[in-house]
Amino acid sequence: MSILSAPLVADTLARLFGAIPATAVRPHLRFPEIPGRTREVRVPTRHGAVAATLYSPPETPAGVYVNAHGGGFVAGRPADDDPWCRFLAEHAGVTVVNVDYARAPRRRFPVPCEQLHDVLRWAAVEWPGTPLCVGGQSAGGSLAAAAARLSLRDGGPDLALQVLHYPPLDLVTAARDKPAGRSVVIRPWMGEIFDTAYVPDVRRRTDPLVSPAWGTNGDGIEGIAPAVVVTAELDRLRAEAVAYAGKLDAAGALVEHRDVAGADHGYNLLGASAELTREVYGFLAGHVRRAVTGAP
Repeated sequence: MSILSAPLVADTLARLFGAIPATAVRPHLRFPEIPGRTREVRVPTRHGAVAATLYSPPETPAGVYVNAHGGGFVAGRPADDDPWCRFLAEHAGVTVVNVDYARAPRRRFPVPCEQLHDVLRWAAVEWPGTPLCVGGQSAGGSLAAAAARLSLRDGGPDLALQVLHYPPLDLVTAARDKPAGRSVVIRPWMGEIFDTAYVPDVRRRTDPLVSPAWGTNGDGIEGIAPAVVVTAELDRLRAEAVAYAGKLDAAGALVEHRDVAGADHGYNLLGASAELTREVYGFLAGHVRRAVTGAP
């Protein structure tokens, strides 16, 4: 470990990351032709109310999708996922709840994943009987996996699908020890800062809600929500998501795992072609629509 793993140092740098404005999604990845039918709400959780943006589909919603943005648990904003939320509402026919969860170091584990789970509980009450999904990319994918695990552990709410898009699922293994290929996005020093700010006690990083892909944490999850896992070929986080996809498959919960060839972490925000991003979004939206409608 380096000095970046010292909590005081990591927290200071994490706050600097958190002060950075929302990710400037490349113009060609914003999909301006898709309208945003939105309104703002406040959702009660055990850790205080959180803000969320609701995206409405053009027709009567077939389901509800609770979304968590990325940002290494310390940064990012719901606005980062605005293009994805508009796309999903439009093409999957669901109401999207884009959650502004609390970020580290101000609020650490388990606050964000419990907030996301509480938003799912709220959505189950607000839209009774409506199929419910959860998903996120990067750190948001980790929180989505944790919320699905909490739903399994705590007896609900029932989930039609969990979507895990290039998520970090093993915070026990240091980022420098993870195979990176030609990855240039997630650097080892970033992993030290993010992981320390989110879970400063290294012993707590073995918690299944933090590291479901580590060791035997992914065993015994039969009954967990069906899952779609998307990884990026060049991503430093790819191996742990592939490993968790294997655990989900063994539990009978893996719907599909897709590896995006030639892509790195954050490809859909930072530089992929519009065609690739639209293709992957269409792939995910199709799975969400099928999950909430029961269509083949």
